[in-house]
Amino acid sequence: MIKPDKQQVFSISDQQQFKDIALQVFCFQAQNCEVYREFITNLKIDVEAVNTVESIPFLPISFFKSHLIVSNPDEVQATFTSSGTTGMINSKHLVTDVSWYEESFRRAFDIFYGDIRDYCILALLPSYLEREGSSLIYMAEDLVKRSGNPDSGFYLYNHDELYQQLKKQQAAKKPTLLIGVTFALLDFVEHYPINFPELIVMETGGMKGRRKEMIREELHQTLCNGFGVNDIHSEYGMTELLSQAYSKGNGIFNCPPWMKIITRDTNDPISSLGNEKTGGINVIDLANISSCSFIATQDLGKVYVDGSFEVLGRFDDSDIRGCNLLIA
Repeated sequence: MIKPDKQQVFSISDQQQFKDIALQVFCFQAQNCEVYREFITNLKIDVEAVNTVESIPFLPISFFKSHLIVSNPDEVQATFTSSGTTGMINSKHLVTDVSWYEESFRRAFDIFYGDIRDYCILALLPSYLEREGSSLIYMAEDLVKRSGNPDSGFYLYNHDELYQQLKKQQAAKKPTLLIGVTFALLDFVEHYPINFPELIVMETGGMKGRRKEMIREELHQTLCNGFGVNDIHSEYGMTELLSQAYSKGNGIFNCPPWMKIITRDTNDPISSLGNEKTGGINVIDLANISSCSFIATQDLGKVYVDGSFEVLGRFDDSDIRGCNLLIA
């Protein structure tokens, strides 16, 4: 099976095209990704009998911690690693062609926000900057560079400098996007509240053990008050993916055309649920051509009729035993 190229994947414009290309990618990876092939074999699934997107088997995301997930023999160009506390085993995503990632996040930004050159991009990502292998930092560095704005840049704990930069952009009436890890955004507004209604604040999730976890409504209200904005934007992405979904408010995410969310029954990992039913989040990311495009995450969520979705929480270990038993 010949894998689809970037032109085919990133020109998807309707559900039929998505289905056709997803099934092509499935057949390619079922044949060429050793770990995924063994997983499918252990489930006793006939690859040729898989003819719908919903019947594609999804690889548990935990495999990226214990196996090397690759679907071609090419040299690895980038290794993205997950963050974690001391003693945790981190995920590794081996990417043999990083241009797929660049194409994915650049096109997605264009779809959801328009021309990057119209923005000043400010990144408050201390925990990511302090380690190597972050796919988020790779993306943010590219966005900062491609914005072409000399004021775009990164911030660690220099909150006063960030505050002054925000005031400068507000005075200049320059469209500004502040992308930040959740705990750092909260730390910032505690000491430097600002009233900047035009600012786009995008939180990337995660307290990283730095602060008490908060429900989304409380978190977003705190950030709205601190920045003087009406809505908080969010990014749904992870180390194991090369695509991101975006929310422009209320925690409702939308995917770019080459990405899709399907929910599964928490008690039956190879099932799929209909719309507006809470279940485990399965992600189809067709940009993940060199690893695995079909991933069962440990997030809980709900998909709506228009394809948008909401993230409602995470499984605990007991909830994901079904997946573990199937691959034992």
